[in-house]
Amino acid sequence: MDQSPKTAPIQEGEEYDVKIEDVGKEGDGITRVEGFVVFVPDTKVGDEVKVKITSVRRRFAFAEKVE
Repeated sequence: MDQSPKTAPIQEGEEYDVKIEDVGKEGDGITRVEGFVVFVPDTKVGDEVKVKITSVRRRFAFAEKVE
């Protein structure tokens, strides 16, 4: 049976309104988009921000705040 890797539910360049739920080891805020983990620098737990996806990896993504 062919098991192709599950593709991320998000793509680079997309924007989302998110709420930061947690903070990672490096101090980046963490949110989830459709269950997919997204790291957002310069945010803290409870922040509600608009983010733009900058990089998508296999199990997580990075985003930046959009002003």
